[in-house]
Amino acid sequence: MPDPGRDQDPTVALQRVLSTLSYLLTRSRAHERQAAQAGVTAARSDFWLLMALDDSGGSSRVGDLAALLMVEPPHVTRQISQLESQDLVERTPDSLDRRARKVAITPHGKAVLNSLQQTSLANLHEALADFADTDIATTVAVLNHLVAYARQKHTQEERGRGRGV
Repeated sequence: MPDPGRDQDPTVALQRVLSTLSYLLTRSRAHERQAAQAGVTAARSDFWLLMALDDSGGSSRVGDLAALLMVEPPHVTRQISQLESQDLVERTPDSLDRRARKVAITPHGKAVLNSLQQTSLANLHEALADFADTDIATTVAVLNHLVAYARQKHTQEERGRGRGV
């Protein structure tokens, strides 16, 4: 694979690095190895859903989770059923709307998420050991900007299709 840093244009170099990183991080074996290091069995998509729940204060509506994860609500509903059978999440009544239900992360789900996050963090600390905190903070700012841009584009596309996310 070509060296992503060899291009003179910084935006081209960033695009290549992000593509390479995305490819490497989304390999099933990479997640399986990390989950094994954490001592848990959770699919990559389970990790994202648990993290989204945790970021939402521990509970959320299915539609809100779907919007956050940029997937269709039926996909989240199926995944929640699988996670519920593993005691990682539970459905709870919505205090604001008796007809609706919320999904909450269970203590076991929180423990699994914490395990995965600690393993990921340890690996990241090792990988970034030679970088200054200011360089890492700048990288975080750039990547957060790109995430916000991608979410905004997704929302605009969904509205254009009449789905109003």
